[in-house]
Order: sequence, then C-alpha cells, then structure tokens
Amino acid sequence: MRPRNLPPVALTVAGSDSGGGAGIQADLKTFTVLGCYGMSAITAVTSQNTVCVSRALILPPDLVVSQMEDVVTDIGCQAAKTGMLGAPELVEAVAEAIEALSVAPLVVDPVMVAKSGDVLLQDAAVAALVEHLLPLATVATPNLPEAERLLGRSIKTEDEMVDAARDLGQLGCQAVVVKGGHRADAPVDVLWLADGDCVELIEGPRLPSRNTHGTGCVFSAAITAYLAHGVPVPPAVHSAKHFVTEAIRHGLPLGRGHGPVNVLGAGPSLPQEQQAKAEDEKPRGEGFR
Repeated sequence: MRPRNLPPVALTVAGSDSGGGAGIQADLKTFTVLGCYGMSAITAVTSQNTVCVSRALILPPDLVVSQMEDVVTDIGCQAAKTGMLGAPELVEAVAEAIEALSVAPLVVDPVMVAKSGDVLLQDAAVAALVEHLLPLATVATPNLPEAERLLGRSIKTEDEMVDAARDLGQLGCQAVVVKGGHRADAPVDVLWLADGDCVELIEGPRLPSRNTHGTGCVFSAAITAYLAHGVPVPPAVHSAKHFVTEAIRHGLPLGRGHGPVNVLGAGPSLPQEQQAKAEDEKPRGEGFR
C-alpha cells in the first residue's frame, strides 16, 4: 500500500526542450509546483531556444518504452501525459506501453508545432495518433491548428470548435479541450465530456504578452497534476486554465523570441477539497519523504 504522506506521482512522456520553456522541462516544473512527484520518459532531444528549433532527434521507440516501464513498474503512477512524439512508430509504441502498464488517467497533448513554427510531428504520425493514442485519452488538449490537422478541416467559429471537440471525442476520448487561443477574437476554450455528451465553454482573458512559450505543455501538465491528486476532469481543466493564465501573466522576458511562461509565478493551486485532503495527509513537523 502506498504511504499516505507521499505526493502523487505524475509521468510525462515528451520531448526535451533545451531552452527549458516547454516539453519535459515545463512539465516537471508544473508537476512540482502543483505538489506532484514528476517522472519522465524522454521521446526526443531538441536543440532549441526562444527563437527556433535548430535540431531534433527522435529516440528509438524501445528506449522510450524502457523508460516508461522502469519508472511505472517500480515507482507507480497516478496520472500521465504525452507530448511530443514525432514519428508514427513511436506513437504506436507509447500507446501499447500505456495499455500494457495500465497507465491512467492519461492526458494527450497532440504536440505538432513549436511556438517558433517548427513542425514537431510527422504527417504519418497524425493518423497513428488518431488510431492508437486518442482512444486511450482521459483528456485530449489540442489547440485549433492541431484540431484542424487531426480532423482534416478548417475550424474558425465557436460552433465549429464545439463540433470539433465532439468529433474528436467520438474517437474514444473521455474528454476533449479544444483550445481557442489562436482565434483573433475572444480566446474561448471548449470542453466536451463523453459523460452525457456535455459541452462547456471556458472563457479567459487574452493577455498582451510575447512570453507564451510552453503554454500548451503547462496546461496539459497542470491537468495531469490535478488528476493525479484525484480531482475530477471538469474542475481539473478549470483549475489548469487558471494556472496557465497566471503563468502567462507572469511570463519571463527571456531570449529574443517568445519567452517562457512562468509556473513559479502562477503559484500552487489545488481545488479546495483536494487542498484540504492534502493538508490532512501531510505529516506534521516534516516534509514529504
């Protein structure tokens, strides 16, 4: 039995960002700030900064799966997320490992393009993502361009976003968040839940900032962290939306391009019920061991 005084464990299966603003680095920072013990299975090594991705090396699928197996079978996992996967054979291998290891809940962030505009997902991998990984997702978090590529159609209006979230959900996801930050007008996100075919609009402010590198990674990692704490999907998504908004608000003007969001500026934030539970379980006079 897992000791009560340990933090929940969250796993990220994603690429490494040498600039520290996105990918594995952003995920682990988010997990830590939100009270989780973070583990990683690195899928790709990228050489990048705030301006561009100059090089990327996708790791062999068996090496990625080996990382997943070693940490999950020894340490356990209360929730996981996927990010940059890159190639179809890697998508398939990761999906198979998730099923074999019974990793759940799972957040799928279908990372396709870096903030700099560099492509991070091969065309053939999109079909693999739809066929093998999305059906395993507790929550999928595509932005508008990613949703368009997954569905093969244009998505411009709020109604089209709702239809897109529902159609992506039909692929097997329990919930889908179609993020509207790329729209020129109000940045409304659409949350679709398979339970009851429920659709909810999540509004948020549009912040005038260039420091938005890592936004999608932090959002999906925050959802993962909340799920690891036992938070149900709707409040986990709402809390993650607030968290990433504050991370953007406190973004760091580093580099010559898009600076990173700042998860330390966002601060720890758990829904009230889970915060009270965490406080009750925390050992007095000592930290987590």
